[in-house]
Amino acid sequence: MKTNRRCRALLAVSLNLMALLFSTTAFITTYWCEGTQRVPKPSCGKDKKTNCLNYSGNETANETNQNVVHYSWETGDDRFLFRYFHTGIWYSCEENINAAGEKCRSFIDLAPASEKGVLWLSVVSEVLYIMLLVVGFSLMCLELFHSSSVIDGLKLNAFAAVFTVLSGLLGMVAHMMYTQVFQVTVSLGPEDWRPHSWDYGWSFCLAWGSFTCCMAASVTTLNSYTKTVIEFRHKRKIFEQGFREEQNFLDQEAIKYFRERTEEERAEAGDLRLQCLHSCSPN
Repeated sequence: MKTNRRCRALLAVSLNLMALLFSTTAFITTYWCEGTQRVPKPSCGKDKKTNCLNYSGNETANETNQNVVHYSWETGDDRFLFRYFHTGIWYSCEENINAAGEKCRSFIDLAPASEKGVLWLSVVSEVLYIMLLVVGFSLMCLELFHSSSVIDGLKLNAFAAVFTVLSGLLGMVAHMMYTQVFQVTVSLGPEDWRPHSWDYGWSFCLAWGSFTCCMAASVTTLNSYTKTVIEFRHKRKIFEQGFREEQNFLDQEAIKYFRERTEEERAEAGDLRLQCLHSCSPN
């Protein structure tokens, strides 16, 4: 029983650690959602020869023509190109079409004013999710390595399961709130940021993978707790049955002993009576 219990505890610790690593990685990365944005091509120049607009005429005409080029959602226009972007909880990074590298801006600033409160709730829920995972992981490690008795281990096991379940629920709510905010931002966000096409990225998959590992760890911990309690109750029941049977056997032996003792005393008393009658009777 002790070996099986230790194996279950080790499995729960491993799952909790994976959930903690996945959630932390997803929280600090910017690949929750990724896709392309439809933006106007820049004007051609000395450093820009491809994927640009070549205007003819003088500088004033060029400036006038450039002012005509504005953000449009109509299709089939050669004046536009598609740039890659990826977004996380904190930042949204876009491909820099004028130079190498990327440029990033705060996703909190991009979100509509009506959704900023929901986004901050999502951030707070993610932080609490990670903190509760740390607490659950610490309790599981204490139960695995420093538990002095089975009763103390069961108490730590129960608290670890509670904290892990709460963290999983918070994580699920945080992921769903962020998804809602992103979808609203796609429709109501700044025009120069709105995606043309997008999909969920690997950070989003890590976040839900973390939730899956967290719930698996909580189920494993609860399973270990319930199995240990059931095994103890079963052993206690067997012990009590054996004790009752032994007590009944001892009671029967005692009754048999006292019954035989009483019969022997009666026989001895009868013999004494007969001896007394023989000795006291006249010849």
